[in-house]
Amino acid sequence: MKLINTRLPIKDALLSIAAALILAGCLTNPTIKESRDHFDSGNGEEALMVLEKASRENPTNLAYRSEYFRQRELAVTQWLGQAETLRQAGQHDPAAAIYRVILKFDPQNARAQTGITGLEADKRHRVAITNAENLIKENKFIEAHDILRPIFNENPTHRDARRLQREIDDKTLKPAIVTRQIKATTTKPITLELREVSLRSVFDVISRTTGLSFVFDKDFRGDQRTTIAVRNATVDELVGLVLSTNQLEQKFVNENTLMIYPNTPQKQREYQELVIRAFYLKNVAAKQTASMIRTLVKTRDIFIDDALNMLVIKDTPNAIRMAEKLVAAHDLAEPEVMLEVEVLEVGSNRLLDLGLRYPDSVAWSLVGGVTTPTGGTIGTPGVLSLTEWLNRNAGLVRLTVTNPLFLLSLRQQDGSTSVLANPRIRVKNREKAKIHIGDRVPVITTTAAAAGGFVSESVSYLDVGLKLEVEPLVHLQDEIGIKVGLEVSNIVREIRSTNSNTLTYQVGTRNAQTNLRLKDGETQILAGLISNEDRRTANRVPGIGALPVVGRLFSDTHETRGKTEIVLLITPRLLRTLDRPDNRVVEFSAGTEASSGTLSVSATTPVAQPSSPIAVPIAPQPTPAVQSAPVTERQSPSPVKPTLVPFGGLQPSP
Repeated sequence: MKLINTRLPIKDALLSIAAALILAGCLTNPTIKESRDHFDSGNGEEALMVLEKASRENPTNLAYRSEYFRQRELAVTQWLGQAETLRQAGQHDPAAAIYRVILKFDPQNARAQTGITGLEADKRHRVAITNAENLIKENKFIEAHDILRPIFNENPTHRDARRLQREIDDKTLKPAIVTRQIKATTTKPITLELREVSLRSVFDVISRTTGLSFVFDKDFRGDQRTTIAVRNATVDELVGLVLSTNQLEQKFVNENTLMIYPNTPQKQREYQELVIRAFYLKNVAAKQTASMIRTLVKTRDIFIDDALNMLVIKDTPNAIRMAEKLVAAHDLAEPEVMLEVEVLEVGSNRLLDLGLRYPDSVAWSLVGGVTTPTGGTIGTPGVLSLTEWLNRNAGLVRLTVTNPLFLLSLRQQDGSTSVLANPRIRVKNREKAKIHIGDRVPVITTTAAAAGGFVSESVSYLDVGLKLEVEPLVHLQDEIGIKVGLEVSNIVREIRSTNSNTLTYQVGTRNAQTNLRLKDGETQILAGLISNEDRRTANRVPGIGALPVVGRLFSDTHETRGKTEIVLLITPRLLRTLDRPDNRVVEFSAGTEASSGTLSVSATTPVAQPSSPIAVPIAPQPTPAVQSAPVTERQSPSPVKPTLVPFGGLQPSP
């Protein structure tokens, strides 16, 4: 007989025995029991103080030290979690108190020391954040940035500091796309009529009248003749009309200086400024949005990042602005609906079994043969010979009656069932949601091989119970269309195969499918799925059992009545409706077919027009076709759009 397991070293075996003895002593030691009671009640500090005191008084007691270190490890883990939660919530004083308790029992705990240091930094950061917010309110952005810099050195991911830095950047950094406007010396509407004059003369007239300066490209043809006639036009509209009718394009040098160059692909590449814009999409796929921008804006330089659902495009500022409007109209949050569904199955059944049941048949039969002294019979049943007749006795004839001889049935059973399901489903727009409340019944299928007699079985599952499938479609005006599919099934009976002894089921089912359109909070009831069963069976004695009153004594009646109805109540509640953008996003200028994405100035830059138009005086020209309209004054209650006028004497309407 071996006393020690030879697979373990003797030292390990002795340590195991010592640990077992210590554990046994802990279970009966009152001091350890008291500390555990304190620990279980949530007073971890008192529990550790009890064990620490006991260890000082009994330094040789290993049980106290072992229990002390065990409880300290558990308590420190819990305290660290509480302190981190309080620190994240901004409750620095309670968190600091917990860290100090941890260091009291475990002075070398690195996480507690780091937590104390972090709380001191949090206090400094909180004061710095407050000072930075005050400086931002006073528009002192440089001073606020200098205060935030030490915070980023200590904690680059500080949430409040990053928020303030974004606010400073939004107010100080120059945007990549700037909507520039022409700053002319006059804001009055201009009336101008010129015929067959050079382009340089047209720009000279505009320059003298509006104070604008024009710089021309070396390939600009200033001697090209043009004709223009406008009335009550703004400076932007006048310049844009001259450029578009002569295949020219402009580039802003500053507010009152424009670079004029031919509108050719080569010049566009030389002068047009390109901007890179990144779109971080929230609700739509980046590939789908990229396809839309390629089709509508004609942008070719597009990068797609599926992991971040990000889209980066490079194009002209006008094309970028157009893409921004398209993304704003497309990147909308999908509506969500909370469907409150109540499914009620109400059923009632009645069973009545009343009457006296008589035997179905009575038979007299010949046993056959002569009874021997041992109790047997000699002869053939149903056949009687002369010798058997002469030796007949009481056992020769037998009376047979089917069981039972008489049966009195007195039973009535009434029952009712009510099965209620009240699920709540949150589902996105155009997404299907399914509910199944019931059982998954296993169905075993047996497959026999033709050769070798190999038999295999497979298991499939049949869903039985309540199955509901809904698909919402959110419309405008807070209306929800719902596709509803309801199925209620149950097992009617079991069927066992005679050949393979396989068990199958006969399933009864009721189905309903419909499309609804409801308002937010409107309840719709779907009812009428009724199953009504009424069966009556009667066993009577022929003749006498059909009599009106007496026949009840010679008949047995069995009645079964059952009725069930399925009622569905569905109430949609909008959690996030379809947020339709305003008209500025869904309808805007898209330029021309030749220059898609170039927004017109009148559509993007509203210019205030005074009530008095001005007719431009024209200096004498060598070409007699140049005419000037006289300066007139008239009241104009509303801004007037530019209008082309016939050539000849132009007279403003009174």
